[in-house]
Amino acid sequence: MAKLDEKIGFIGGGNMAFAIGSGLISRGIVKAGQVLASGPHLENLQRWREIGAGTVDDNSILLEKSDIIFICVKPHILEHCASNLRQVHVSNSRDKDKLFVSVLAGVNLKTLEKEFEFIQNLKMIRTMPNTSMQVGEGCTVYSPGTNVTQHDLEKIHLMLNTLGIAQQIPETMIDPVTGLAGCGPAYCYTIIEALADGAVKNGVPRQMAIQFAAQTLLGSAKTVLLTGKHPAVLRDEVCSPGGSTICGVYELEKGNLRATLMNAVEKASQKSAELGKK
Repeated sequence: MAKLDEKIGFIGGGNMAFAIGSGLISRGIVKAGQVLASGPHLENLQRWREIGAGTVDDNSILLEKSDIIFICVKPHILEHCASNLRQVHVSNSRDKDKLFVSVLAGVNLKTLEKEFEFIQNLKMIRTMPNTSMQVGEGCTVYSPGTNVTQHDLEKIHLMLNTLGIAQQIPETMIDPVTGLAGCGPAYCYTIIEALADGAVKNGVPRQMAIQFAAQTLLGSAKTVLLTGKHPAVLRDEVCSPGGSTICGVYELEKGNLRATLMNAVEKASQKSAELGKK
């Protein structure tokens, strides 16, 4: 049974939008008929239709029909997208009730509110989700703009928290969290692939190696979350004196794994901030 009655629109039907939309439908937060996605080419929105959602190639139609609008275009397209909507949108009494949710990396609330200032009583929330939402294990942060009410935040929290974990944070923290959680799945996939390659090198079949590597990361992550122990403590619990694990950890240290991951988060955070300035 659906938990929200609002119609949910996605301006831009790419991977992040689909992760959110399909996740909301599969988790029963909304029915497929409540979801609408837009894009310049309807043929690229086929997967939306396959899950029962509606599709349009006109953003103004989506804006008119939707109550909660996720802005999921690429950051460099935002100005063009908003400009087109501004030219055709006719202000009406329903504008003040619409809620806009941006998933654009690096684009701050000041910029978002300026681009959509043609909306009466604009309510904008900036978020940074990740693609793990599509399997209900996402990690999303969000910051509200002007005019956003507590009731609006409760609705967004319900939607995002159902697809993993969600937390409201100061906007100044969004770029650093982007470098960690927004980009993090790609780091984890790289680590899974590398671990699997190490096993394949030593005779383990490829598919088995990938499954074991993925399950190892999943189990380790759950252990951190459920026990509350510091990762270093948990690592030491696995490392027996003179054992295999400490020898493997030593090789990770020689390869500067921790410094490399820290640098990856920092560089991705900086890039997120740069994207918003272009």
